[in-house]
Amino acid sequence: MNITIETERLILKSVTETAAPEVLEYIKRNKEFLEPWEPRRDLSYYTLETQKRLLQDEARKMDDGQLFKVWIYTCGENSRLIGSAALSNIVKGVFESCHLGYKLDQSERNKGYMTEALGAVTGYAFNELGLHRIEANIMPRNEASFRTVRKLGFYEEGLAFKYLKINGVWEDHIHMVLRNESME
Repeated sequence: MNITIETERLILKSVTETAAPEVLEYIKRNKEFLEPWEPRRDLSYYTLETQKRLLQDEARKMDDGQLFKVWIYTCGENSRLIGSAALSNIVKGVFESCHLGYKLDQSERNKGYMTEALGAVTGYAFNELGLHRIEANIMPRNEASFRTVRKLGFYEEGLAFKYLKINGVWEDHIHMVLRNESME
């Protein structure tokens, strides 16, 4: 699946394993910043081989309809990779739902980039994929994520105790939900 979505300031696109060097560079420069929000990573995660394999897995899952993932690039002459957004665990049929995950380069925070990118991703989820519900699970201390999803209309649906193991610790998460009301 080859996807490109353009917004006012961004290009969101699916990539192949040929993008592994720039993905690896993005991950390395944001290692410490992302660490509190992600699973614990061993050193092999920060290798070109692992990133190639992960990008191949992403492409396979996208082809199978289980995943929709785009990498976020700035527009213009000095375009560079600044993050990613993914709809994972896509379930069709009577559920028509998925989980939303995203990350942004630490140097690009507070510029509205993630709100812009996720607006495009949620629009794609509802209009192109025909999904009814998107769930973002956010740790209570992640105020930046709450601000972002609330701007897009997500509402709080409840607290899941010890929901995900993040950086080696089982963390509570708040379920934030956006529904495709045009399907109701």
